[in-house]
Amino acid sequence: MQPSKMFLMQPLAVAAALMLSPLSQAQEATSAPTPASQKGASKIEDMVVTAQRREERLQDVPVAVSALSTDQIESRGITNLGDLNALAPGLQISNMPTNTTSSQVTVRGVSQINPAITWDPAVGIYVDGVYIGKAQGSIFDVVDLDRVEVLRGPQGTLYGRNTLAGAINLVTRAPTGTFGGSAAFDVGNYNLRRQRVSVDLPQWGIARISIAARSEQRDGWIDTTPDSPVPEFNNRNNSAFRIAADFDLAPDLVAEYRFDRSNVNQTNNYSQLVRLDPVGAMAPGAGNPFWDSVSPFVDRERQDHAQVDAPSGEHLSINGHALTFNYDMDSNTTVKSISGYRQMKWNDSLDLDGSPTPLAWTQRLTDYEQFSQDLQVLGNYDQWNYVAGIYYFADNGNTNNPQQFFAGAANFDSRYGTKTGAWAGYGQLDFRPIERLTLSAGVRYTREKKQLDRAFGVLDPASGALLLPLIPEGTHAEETFSATTPMGAIAWKFSDNINAYFRYAEGFKSGGFNGEFSQAPTGTETPQEIADLIQLHNDETVRPYRPEKQRSYELGLKTAFADNRAQFNLALFQNKLKDFQASIFLGQGAAATMVRNAGRTTMRGVEVEFAVVPFSGTRLSANYAYLDAKYDEFMDGGVNVADDRAIPHAPEHSFNIVLDSELLRRDWGTVRAVADYAWTDRFYTFAYQISGDCSADPTPRSQVAGCTQVPAHGLLNLRLGVTDIPLSRGSTAEIALWARNVLDDDSPVNFIDFGYGFGNLTVANFEEPRTFGISGIVRW
Repeated sequence: MQPSKMFLMQPLAVAAALMLSPLSQAQEATSAPTPASQKGASKIEDMVVTAQRREERLQDVPVAVSALSTDQIESRGITNLGDLNALAPGLQISNMPTNTTSSQVTVRGVSQINPAITWDPAVGIYVDGVYIGKAQGSIFDVVDLDRVEVLRGPQGTLYGRNTLAGAINLVTRAPTGTFGGSAAFDVGNYNLRRQRVSVDLPQWGIARISIAARSEQRDGWIDTTPDSPVPEFNNRNNSAFRIAADFDLAPDLVAEYRFDRSNVNQTNNYSQLVRLDPVGAMAPGAGNPFWDSVSPFVDRERQDHAQVDAPSGEHLSINGHALTFNYDMDSNTTVKSISGYRQMKWNDSLDLDGSPTPLAWTQRLTDYEQFSQDLQVLGNYDQWNYVAGIYYFADNGNTNNPQQFFAGAANFDSRYGTKTGAWAGYGQLDFRPIERLTLSAGVRYTREKKQLDRAFGVLDPASGALLLPLIPEGTHAEETFSATTPMGAIAWKFSDNINAYFRYAEGFKSGGFNGEFSQAPTGTETPQEIADLIQLHNDETVRPYRPEKQRSYELGLKTAFADNRAQFNLALFQNKLKDFQASIFLGQGAAATMVRNAGRTTMRGVEVEFAVVPFSGTRLSANYAYLDAKYDEFMDGGVNVADDRAIPHAPEHSFNIVLDSELLRRDWGTVRAVADYAWTDRFYTFAYQISGDCSADPTPRSQVAGCTQVPAHGLLNLRLGVTDIPLSRGSTAEIALWARNVLDDDSPVNFIDFGYGFGNLTVANFEEPRTFGISGIVRW
């Protein structure tokens, strides 16, 4: 048996033994409270969030924040970051092109579209208070997910680094100290098998412990030909394990330990060839046969069969540790320490041309580790609330990125490593001079040191020996960046159910270095031209790009009415982004990508959230976002081309509607239906020029944004189940039918455009086809 399977079977065996233990033991169990929506609730439940580092009612927080409860998470099938798309207005989450474990997270039109570990995301992701440092490997199963919070807009005061656009808190379930748990299975089309188990152990002395595990296997929805090196694409083979342990060390001191492990070993997202033009390297007379062998595989419609030549796969292994101490110094003051250590190994191997011709193949082999420490003091005194803290973060990562093009004629050795050392001091003070008025002010000082180590060279196609070191081994760059990010807010409660606020906040994302720049020689250069080319690579590698900063103005209204049977929240915002870090895919050398401080942008928008319980047991909720995003300045070669550049991942309109209803309640159970529809307007995926029509002018020398535009489309998910089925000794069961992408939307959702020099070769990833299945859950 493979080690990973043995690792998973151990907790499953423990769970099975507990489920088969004597019924007298089960009699002592106290079932977890049934979610309000499963009790025939006639009101909207009050959500408690920690958006400001302390527990508050969601409707009282003067921040645009959305939240999902445990019940909503389960009914919508949310298990990882990638499932959160459209959860909140203005939130868009996509997989990075070609793989399924790296994320592109966008809030209010601000994102980072490259997963390389040398670059930082614009939205901070936190699991149990521990920051996840990189987009690469950020989509992993979070077992026992209890609550999700999405904070929109800069969170630079309390959350700090790389929360320029917002922050997402993933909060897992705390152990109860009372024996109980749940076990679940799913079977579905494409031979889906998914198992989940969670067990709370009885309290043992000062310890409360829970264990949980999850595994998923599914065939791919794209089959390949017998001569392809992989039998399928887009399959799933992953497992996850979690331990949560709380220790009552003293009456006022609690320690909380969390361990999570995730493993993914599957094929990657198929890169389907959707465009190729007879230009550049594909032009007639170019002296290569690639046009004839590759062009027959171009197809803009989603395919379910593929033929490739290069080995393909995606492998992820994560181990995470979090240790939190909560010490109540007195009834008004709490000291909290959050320590986190995470280790990641992430590899992929990609056939980038989507054909059986050895045109483009690459690998990324990454090892990454991070450590963070957050020490906080939270308190209240009379009319005052405060939070103060010191934060430290360090990481170290290396990527080996070999690449081959044109049957090995272009063969590159590309490696880069990154280190970060960052610390910050922060504080926020809330003052209530009168009962209905709250004044808030906060500030954070951040200082980060970034380092890059880089090596890049051209290899002999036959022997693999290094022919030309364009970036010699040992090339090193480092720079220190710092920023002060203030926040101020005024909140006024017109009544207990109407809360208005105005908030000003600043966000900061550190500068850094370009770890993927390259420009391959043509083979005809003179010795001086080669020397100039080496100097160009050195200059682009050691020259830092500047930090990205954002100023945000937000006016919000949060209301509840009809005896809390309805809620309506509104946010109006204007964000000013300075030194925008544009990720530019150059389509030359070793699939070169670089960051440029392109200029300034303005993002304006309206966000609406609405929920109503029209009658007992039925809840209708919806959100809508309007975004007006434009460049004020975009410098390209010294020329301001702001009117002719696209802002990536910034749809003008988007909305989400969820209907959750109890159709029938009887002694034998409750029939419950959930319909979830999310629609997103068209958006660009790269910051390319807007002018130019792909259909009218198929051979532009500059990449055109419209050639890689995701069309407007919507996804409908449905679930129909019988819940609260009574079993013996207080246990209950649930059985449900579910379907995702019910309408079988087949839109492309991400692209890579290799540009004119590569024959405008463009590959796309598509929405997964309709999936459906049956779920069973037992709770005890």
